[in-house]
Amino acid sequence: MDTLTQSTHAAESETTPPLFIVLNAGSGDKNAETVANKLAEIFYAAKQPYELFLCRRPGDISDMTKQAVELASHRHGVVVAAGGDGTIRYIAQAVLAAGLPFGIVPLGTFNYFARDQGVPQEVEQAAEALMTGMREGNERQVQVGQLNDEVFLVNASLGLYPQLLADREVFKKQHGRSRMVAKWAALVTILKRDIKMRLRIEHTGGEQKSGESVIPASTIFVGNNSLQLHDVGLASESQHVKNGQLAIIALPPMTIFKRIAFAFRGMLGLLRKAPELTHFACRQLVVEPLRLRKPYVKVAMDGEVSQMRPPLTFRVGPQCLRLVVPKSASEQSGTEQ
Repeated sequence: MDTLTQSTHAAESETTPPLFIVLNAGSGDKNAETVANKLAEIFYAAKQPYELFLCRRPGDISDMTKQAVELASHRHGVVVAAGGDGTIRYIAQAVLAAGLPFGIVPLGTFNYFARDQGVPQEVEQAAEALMTGMREGNERQVQVGQLNDEVFLVNASLGLYPQLLADREVFKKQHGRSRMVAKWAALVTILKRDIKMRLRIEHTGGEQKSGESVIPASTIFVGNNSLQLHDVGLASESQHVKNGQLAIIALPPMTIFKRIAFAFRGMLGLLRKAPELTHFACRQLVVEPLRLRKPYVKVAMDGEVSQMRPPLTFRVGPQCLRLVVPKSASEQSGTEQ
C-alpha cells in the first residue's frame, strides 16, 4: 500500500522493542515527508527498529492504526501516534483496547496531551524522549476519559464548543493552521453563534454530593487535561483531574456581550471569575438533552467533531493508557506552557 511508506528494521534486535508509527500527514503545519525523514535519521543512528505508516488521506488512519496495533501485538512493540490531539486520541483508543504501550510525537496546533505529559514539542526531541523511555522501561499510567464508548484524552463537550471547532476547521483550510488562526476562528463563532439547550444532568463520584438536575445551557465541557484547565484559570479543577476525576464546566445561554467577555476571560486565564459559570469535579456525568429534534447530538472529543445518540455518559475510563516517557518527564508533566 502506498501509505506504508517505510518499513525499516535498523539493526533489528531481540532486546529492542520495535516502534510502529502512525503519522497523520494532515496534522499541524509540519511537512509530513520532512517529519518522516527526521525520524528515519534519528532511528537509524540509534539502531532503533521501526515501521512508519504515513496516512495521506483521512480514511488511511483507521487502516494504518489497525495494522500498527496488530504488528505491535505480534512483535511486542510500541504503537506511536505522530499527530495532533485528535490523531493521538483516535490511535490511543485502539492501543488501549489492545493493552499495548503507547508513544507520541506531537505535531498538532496546541498539543495539550503531549505538553501535559512533559513530552517535547520538537520532533527530534520527542523521538529521543521516546527511545529514552523505552531504554529505561518507563511507562506512565495516564487517566483517560470516556464519552459513551469513545475515549478522550484532553476534553469532550457538546453545545457551542463543538460548533466552534467545526467553524475552526473551515478557517484553517482558508488561512492555515496556527494558534492565532484558531483563536480568531473561536471569536468569530462566539460572535455569530448562539446555542440554547435544556439538559438533564446527573453526576457521581466527586466532592460535591451526587445529584440530578435540569439546567439551561449553551455548552457542557468535560476536561481531562490539567494543563488546559490551568491555562484558562481553573486551578482547582486542574488538581481534581490529577486526583482521578473529570472537570465539569457548564455555561448558560448568554447574550453576545457575555459570550465575548467569557471568551476573553478564558484567553486571559481568568475563567473562574466569570459570572454564571458552573464548575465542579466528578467521576461520572450523564447528560440528556431535552426536547431533542434529532436522534443525535453534535459532540467534540479532543478537537474532533462527531455525532452521538443521547444520553451521553462522561466518565473516568476503567483502564489507564501505558504511555512510554522518560523518567525525567515526570518533573515536567503539567508544567509545560
